[in-house]
Amino acid sequence: MSGTDIKSLGAFVWSIAETLRGDFKQSEYGKVILPFVVLRRLDCILEGTKDAVLDLYDSLPDDIDEETRDMMLFGVAGQNIQVYNHSRFTFESLKGQDAKDIHSNLMDYVTKFSPNVRDIFLEKFLFTDQLKRLNDAGLLFTVFEQFTQIDLHPEAISNLEMGYLFEELIRRFSEISNETAGEHYTPREVIRLIVSLLLINDQEALTGSGVIRQVYDPAAGTGGMLSIAEMEMKALNERVLVELFGQELNPESFAICKSDMLVTGHNPENIAFGNTLTQDAHKGRSFHYMLSNPPYGVDWKKYKDDILAEAQELGMEGRFGAGLPRVSDGQLLFLQHMISKMRDDEQGTRIGIVMNGSPLFTGGAGSGESEIRRWMLENDWVEAIIALPTDLFYNTGIQTYVWLLTNRKTRDRQGKVQLIDASSDRFWKSMRKSLGSKRREIPPEACDEITRIYAEMLNGEAGWGEYSKIFKTTDFGYREIRVERPLKLAFEVTEEALEALQEAKPFAKLGDSEQTAILTVLRQSLPAGKRWLDRTEFDKNLTAALKAAGIKLPAPVKKAILSALSERDEDAKICTGKDGKPEADSDLRDHELVPLAEDWRDYVQREVLPFVPDAWVDQSHTDAQDGGVGRVGYEINFNRYFYKYVPPRPLAEIDAELKALEAEIAGLLQEVVE
Repeated sequence: MSGTDIKSLGAFVWSIAETLRGDFKQSEYGKVILPFVVLRRLDCILEGTKDAVLDLYDSLPDDIDEETRDMMLFGVAGQNIQVYNHSRFTFESLKGQDAKDIHSNLMDYVTKFSPNVRDIFLEKFLFTDQLKRLNDAGLLFTVFEQFTQIDLHPEAISNLEMGYLFEELIRRFSEISNETAGEHYTPREVIRLIVSLLLINDQEALTGSGVIRQVYDPAAGTGGMLSIAEMEMKALNERVLVELFGQELNPESFAICKSDMLVTGHNPENIAFGNTLTQDAHKGRSFHYMLSNPPYGVDWKKYKDDILAEAQELGMEGRFGAGLPRVSDGQLLFLQHMISKMRDDEQGTRIGIVMNGSPLFTGGAGSGESEIRRWMLENDWVEAIIALPTDLFYNTGIQTYVWLLTNRKTRDRQGKVQLIDASSDRFWKSMRKSLGSKRREIPPEACDEITRIYAEMLNGEAGWGEYSKIFKTTDFGYREIRVERPLKLAFEVTEEALEALQEAKPFAKLGDSEQTAILTVLRQSLPAGKRWLDRTEFDKNLTAALKAAGIKLPAPVKKAILSALSERDEDAKICTGKDGKPEADSDLRDHELVPLAEDWRDYVQREVLPFVPDAWVDQSHTDAQDGGVGRVGYEINFNRYFYKYVPPRPLAEIDAELKALEAEIAGLLQEVVE
């Protein structure tokens, strides 16, 4: 079947959806049409073995266990898919039934599928609810009859062509329900870009016969990434065997994805239902390619205990040993999960994942996010990061980024990361009609250009520096050193200081007589108006005065007195500890970020001491991993590397615009008055 025929078939199915207008919202069309497409495809696939399945089913003993029964019936049903139906009905026989019985007959047909498929229709699609709604609206027989006109037999439409049809329908239905589409649907051009980037350097490896590749998406949604990945790989080599795997948490999205696997001849059991982060359904497996668009900014608070337990118990042997991001955003958890499934062989693994800007720079040195970035960069897995245009997705206009990772970097990429800024209008065009927040799209020629920039590792050649730059992995690292400055305190007895002392907790806990005695000593023995610029001298005077009065102070009270009567003074002497070393002033403490490739001593000599000569570096502030001075951190700041200065508009232009707006508002107000 040609591409034109697929489009015609898609248009015909779409016309069936129009039958629902008035009784169903547009956003609900897919809940009816997609299950019907699956139902019709399965009916066509199973038609040739229907009688054999019924004969075997009727002959099986009542006490046979479910697993044995299913395996026997799968074998008779054939067609290389694990599904059977033991209803006496087919679409063909249902056509000849009385229209008033169509609801009960279809219910019989749907509920007598094998358990794995019955679960899709009943529990995930909630298809019986849709059948009832159609029947109540008097539309069920009309919709059913239209579907009987579609020939979805494998001889008429191949598995690959079925994939094109299903993907086209998913796209259409997702676009018309764009208020939620972004939760489970990634725009087709974004997927094609990711797949193109993953495959561009693998074209030779994918040619020939006997090539098998496994592709995985841990947040599979409706399966768009998986299906397009297969299509693009088949376009390179139609003989390549592509095995698709995924997991999805949303029931309806899972049903669509698993149905896609069913109607295109894949093993539907490779698509699992559940939370990938807490219930890894593909534990122990590894994959050639992984791609995903995990949810942005979605917290994992509900799963925190399970994830924290795995991280603590398994450490680097588990999925989350590198670190845990803040609980408000789980994107980096998905990425760590994918890295844990890299193949440890010569072929290795390539990963493409779409994330927002948060994983690039959120979190300082030592934070979970920074430690995860450190882990990836120090293992040299990050190959490239591409900044995409804004307004590409249906439910958000934020900037997104494609990360490419691999554990089989080519020699010329080792120790390097390529950053590509594809956010400018060179790489997108406006859509004729916005779909929710989606107002832009990446045209095919821009996709090809981005892929070429990546494949050729362009790094400023022929003006490409505006869009592509290559860095060493260490260029994103730094040491956060702690810079201290000495504490300098002056002391003076004032009424304000004494009031502050009386509010201090250690002093307030004393009895009234004790408080009065201390205040009397301070007022009489330490004369008002005198200012001590040396803490040691003031302490001696205070101790002598209290001793003369027969007052022995607990350490916390004396500390409270010194605190209340002191204030910072640049002219005062430096306060020292018992070891004679200067004490640090916590209020003046600062942190400097020293590039990882530079010695911190040289940095301090150049950037700190010329401005604060009395500063020093706290050498006890060290990194937990390498023990070096300062904590190691990593961040990737796109704006810093691709900053473009835009001069402000001339004041005269702004003034003219304001005057024009004022005139327009005045005109509108005049219309209201009249």
